[in-house]
Amino acid sequence: MASGGDEELRLVNRLDESRSPYVRAHASNPVAWQMWGDESLALAKKHNRLLFLSIGYAACHWCHVMDRESFASPEIAQLLNAHFIPIKIDREERPDVDAIYMNYVQATNGSGGWPLNVFVTPDLEPVFGGTYWPGPNHSMTAQASLMSHTVGFLEILQKMTDVWTKQEARCRESAKEITRQLRQFAEEGVHSRKLGEKSDEDGLDIDLLEEAYQHFLKKYDAANGGFSTAPKFPTPVNLQFLLRLDQWANPAVNNIVGDDECKHATRMVVNTLRKMARGGIRDQIGFGFSRYSVTKDWSLPHFEKMLYDQAQLLDVYLDAFIVTHDPEMLGAVFDIAIYLTEPPMAAAAGGFFSAEDADSYPTHTDTEKREGAFYVWTLKEFRTVLGDRDGNICARFYGVLADGNVARENDPHDEFLSQNVINTTTTPAALAKQVGLAESEVVTNLKEGRKKLRAYRDKNRPKPALDDKIVVAWNGLAIGALARTSSALIDIDPEKAKRFGKAAEDAANFIRKELFDEESKILYRVYREGRGDTPGFCDDYAFLIHGLIDLYEATFNDSYLEFADTLQKTQISLFHDSTSSGFFTTRPDPSLLLHLKSGMDAAEPSSNSISASNLHRLASLLNDENYSKLALETVAAFEPEVMEYPHCFAGMLDSVVMGKVGVQTVVVMGPLGTAREKVKQGVGVGRTVAWGGSDWLRARNELVGSIPKNKEGVMICAEGQCREAMSA
Repeated sequence: MASGGDEELRLVNRLDESRSPYVRAHASNPVAWQMWGDESLALAKKHNRLLFLSIGYAACHWCHVMDRESFASPEIAQLLNAHFIPIKIDREERPDVDAIYMNYVQATNGSGGWPLNVFVTPDLEPVFGGTYWPGPNHSMTAQASLMSHTVGFLEILQKMTDVWTKQEARCRESAKEITRQLRQFAEEGVHSRKLGEKSDEDGLDIDLLEEAYQHFLKKYDAANGGFSTAPKFPTPVNLQFLLRLDQWANPAVNNIVGDDECKHATRMVVNTLRKMARGGIRDQIGFGFSRYSVTKDWSLPHFEKMLYDQAQLLDVYLDAFIVTHDPEMLGAVFDIAIYLTEPPMAAAAGGFFSAEDADSYPTHTDTEKREGAFYVWTLKEFRTVLGDRDGNICARFYGVLADGNVARENDPHDEFLSQNVINTTTTPAALAKQVGLAESEVVTNLKEGRKKLRAYRDKNRPKPALDDKIVVAWNGLAIGALARTSSALIDIDPEKAKRFGKAAEDAANFIRKELFDEESKILYRVYREGRGDTPGFCDDYAFLIHGLIDLYEATFNDSYLEFADTLQKTQISLFHDSTSSGFFTTRPDPSLLLHLKSGMDAAEPSSNSISASNLHRLASLLNDENYSKLALETVAAFEPEVMEYPHCFAGMLDSVVMGKVGVQTVVVMGPLGTAREKVKQGVGVGRTVAWGGSDWLRARNELVGSIPKNKEGVMICAEGQCREAMSA
């Protein structure tokens, strides 16, 4: 018989023990939140209570909404404290826990998101879950509430209390069956092929890229850019896949996908990037991009800014600029790189913080936060800050209207009444004709207007809260993107390029000093007020190795390549699946319901797709056959899924090509100071770049070591041989 509100257990809120800004923000809730860990799990077993897991992150808008509506409610707190073990979890600290229960919610509800709320048995088996549920203090308009038909959180708590009290056996039986199905589904992907098993044909082939291209072509929104309806996510890994189709040094991709098709893929991506750069998803007054757009035309974002989005978008906009030399692409590159390397995102000691919140106080005297308050404007504010004439010109350019530009159906909480989300709605040339001024005068007006609006915003509006965790995985993405940006822009703006490169190096050095154990060779995932206790996950290793390889190629500092090599060996020892190859998300952990392994991309590329690419690149740079073999096996581990849904594995498809046509190793010989200048910056698919004068590399790579050290020029190494390049 399940216990009800047992008198002997008096929970107290323990969240002030956490270092996570998201978790700690709930320390004042009347809900007696517990921390995820053995102690809380033991409490659930001892008192036979369901655990209520609430998982989110600091910049999540709907997490804040549910906090205000439900977790601040004494009525909700009384039920949670009396009948459950409530646990608050930061998904960025524990992506392993988040992934397990997100799988459950997606499987049972058809979709997921955050906040992620799940009731689980004391054995951690899921009983019921969902995302946002309205609370007693919900502020949705009556019309929006009627349209949503969403059951309230209070009703859910009452129902779960009743079910567990009266039908515990049935609850447990159902949870065990669900868990069995989840485990079976996970293992189908994890153990789809045993090592050494031959596929019916010769593995995955390059024609899968053509299938993936056709999928994105059918989904393409030619009017607005992007590959879905609303809500619209950038999904940079897909954009990068499409943009690179026409950039492979080996003609095999072009031959199979088609020359016209590869060029059209580039056009689709550039159009998408242009629409995003002009949309409300970009902070037109400041810097950086929001996580996604509520509308199909990128005009209305959810305003949180995530480090992993900035890093990936920087990579894609940089590739687009290298391919097109389009000034608009370059402008976005500079904006994102500046955003990453200045406060608030840049940590003073090195590294990059995780996110800026979507919600903030409209003014310094307000007591209730609103979504997007830092970013939205009224026409009256434009005229007050800029004057009537200049204010009206800038208002036309940015689509600012007297009654606001947010549609009623997109504003369920009435947060945007008379407010405007800034979008670029015209061009300076077209605007000049409209207002009867010279284009040069309009351009000057817009530049000065942007500076004044930014200064006013920074002075008069409270800034969104900063999630100042330094997460290794996301820093790895930023390190790589900034390193590549520094190398590509050195001739365009040497001062900024060097600043971007220094920020990448400072971040890499900070992680090695603060989050890497030199003795055990393991990473820790999070730094905030000191090193966190959570060891690194597979994505921490994969994304950091990726960034370090990019940083090495930008600097030829072999300490970064050596560090990448060390981390790769650790990743293999901790996460590699010796039965079916590929890499598990986590180390084996008896407290976790599932041991997951995924190659499918999401908002971030999968750790397995990045790992396969890393192994191919390290195999090329180090002439390491073991790494090459592991790269092929990692891709083969997902062969059935990739063959059926290649578009879901866009990040893996680069490695499919590398496995078929190989990776070209460009070795630059001569003095270090001039070596970098001998290599033309490219998009970087299908080749690696190394400096052959390094003693460490010459010892680690016998092929490079065989080249006379006093030789100067550029060598191309492949298939165990090196030859002089006609041109770099």
